Amino acid sequence: MSTYSNFNKSLEERFIKYAKIDTQSDPNSPTCPSTLKQKNLGRELVLELLEIGISDAEMDDNGYVYGTIPSNTDKQIPVIFFCSHMDTSPDSSGENVKPIIHDKYQGQDLILPDDPKIVIRIADHKDLKHQIGNDIITASGTTLLGADNKAGLAEIMEAASFFMKNPEVKHGTIKVLFTPDEEIGRGVDKVDLKKLGADFGYTIDGETLGSIEDETFSADGAVLKIYGVSTHPGFAKGKMESAIKILAEILNTLPKDTLTPEATHQKEGFIHPVSMHGQVEEAEAQFIIRDFTDEKLAEHGRFLEETVKQVLAEYPKSSYTLEIKAQYRNMKQVLDKHPKIVQYGIEAIERAGVAPKQQSIRGGTDGSRLSYMGLPCPNIFAGEHAFHSKQEWVSVQDMEKSVQTIINIACIWEEKG
Repeated sequence: MSTYSNFNKSLEERFIKYAKIDTQSDPNSPTCPSTLKQKNLGRELVLELLEIGISDAEMDDNGYVYGTIPSNTDKQIPVIFFCSHMDTSPDSSGENVKPIIHDKYQGQDLILPDDPKIVIRIADHKDLKHQIGNDIITASGTTLLGADNKAGLAEIMEAASFFMKNPEVKHGTIKVLFTPDEEIGRGVDKVDLKKLGADFGYTIDGETLGSIEDETFSADGAVLKIYGVSTHPGFAKGKMESAIKILAEILNTLPKDTLTPEATHQKEGFIHPVSMHGQVEEAEAQFIIRDFTDEKLAEHGRFLEETVKQVLAEYPKSSYTLEIKAQYRNMKQVLDKHPKIVQYGIEAIERAGVAPKQQSIRGGTDGSRLSYMGLPCPNIFAGEHAFHSKQEWVSVQDMEKSVQTIINIACIWEEKG
C-alpha cells in the first residue's frame, strides 16, 4: 500500500493559503453562512477539488462544500465522509493572518514578531515538549492562526489528493464535507444530507496528536428574563424593584467554586452566563448549560431556576421567564451503538505509528449534531492547539499524521468490508 508523504510541502502550503483567507463567523448575523467571506475559502476549496479530479465538487448557496472520491473496490463498503469547518472563531481577529513557520523547533519560547507581548511559552503549552525537531506554524501576534479548523481542511484535501493520485489504494466511496459557521453552533444547520449521501463519518477537528474523541458535552442554552418595577428614582422608595440588580444578585448567588467553567474540568458540568443586558424594568441574561449526561444537564437547569426563585422571593412585585432549549447532545449515546466506527479510527491512528488517546470533549463538534441526524461521527485529531487565541499553533508533523490517519480509516473499512 502506498504511504502518504508530504515530500513537496504541499500540506503546509495548503494550510497557509487557507489561513490567509479571513473566514471569521458572526453570531449576530442571521444569514447562512453568517459572513459571506467564508464563501471565498469555499470557492478555493471547490477549485482545488476539481483540480485533483473530484468532478462533482460544488459549493451550495449556504456555503457548504461537497465532493465525492469514487469507490475503486468491488466490495460493498459503507459510504464514509470526512468533515472540517471553514470558519474561524469570533473570539479573535482572523483578518490579515500572517502564518510563520518555525523550522525544527528546539524547545524555545516563541515570541511573535507583530506583538512581542504575545509569547507562546513552553511552560504554558505542554504539548510543545513533544514537538522538538518539528516544524511549528504560528500567527504573527495580532490574529489567531486558524488551525481550528483549517488544519483539518488541509489534511482532508491532502488525503483526497492522495487517493486520486494512487488508484491502487483500495477504498469505498468517500465524501468530503466542508461546513460554515461551526464556531457559532450552526455548522450543520443547513447541510444537505441527501447530497452528502453518507452512512457515517469523521470530523477532523481535534487537538492533541493521536486523539480520537467519541464523547462530547450535552448542551442546552437558556434565556432568563427578569421583569422588575420601574419608577422615577426620586420617588422610588418602597416601589422600585430594579431588574438589573435582581439579575446581578442571581448571578452572584450562583456557585463560584463549582458549576462554573473556571472551577470545573474533566467530566464536571457547568452553568455559564455568556451575555447580559437590560434596564430597570427588564433585564436579560443568556446562559450555556453543559454536562456529559442528559440527567445532569436537566439538574443544572432546575438548579438555575431554583436560584432565580430564591432571589425573587425577596422581590414580590417582580417576575421572570426562563426558557431552556436543547443545543446538542453527547454523541457517545449514538456512537456506542456503532462500535466499529471508533474501533477503526483507533486502528487507523495506530497504523500511523501514533499512540491513540480516546478522549471526551468539553465542548461540541459538528459531529455531535450529525450523530443525532443519523450520521454517527467521532472526532479525529487535526493537531490544532490554543485555538481561538493569538497563541494558536500547529505542528506540520502532527498534520502529516492526521492525513495518514484519514487515509488509513478509508483503507481499513475497505479491507474489512
